[in-house]
Amino acid sequence: MPTYVAVLLCESSSDVDDHTPLYQESFVLLTAEDEARAREKAEAHGKGLETSYENEAGELIIWRLRHVVDVSEVLDERLADGSELYARHFRNYTAYRSFEPLLSGERI
Repeated sequence: MPTYVAVLLCESSSDVDDHTPLYQESFVLLTAEDEARAREKAEAHGKGLETSYENEAGELIIWRLRHVVDVSEVLDERLADGSELYARHFRNYTAYRSFEPLLSGERI
């Protein structure tokens, strides 16, 4: 059975007025008969990640699946040291850098 990688985008929200949303992009491996079934499993997995809790300040934090961004068959089925799982292309490095905090040294 083929292995797929799903790219999931989740978002945090809160009932606090000055809450700044935080987004999480997750890469999840799934086995499925075909891409359609892999996409269904990705959606279900993402829904399973949804949660809510009170943080240390007593504020309600809610994590929700925002979008299944992509589902693609794994590039290298061997899944060994150095295997390439997923690749994507983009044209605007400045935009990528602006949303990727690790490129600027920010730690979450």
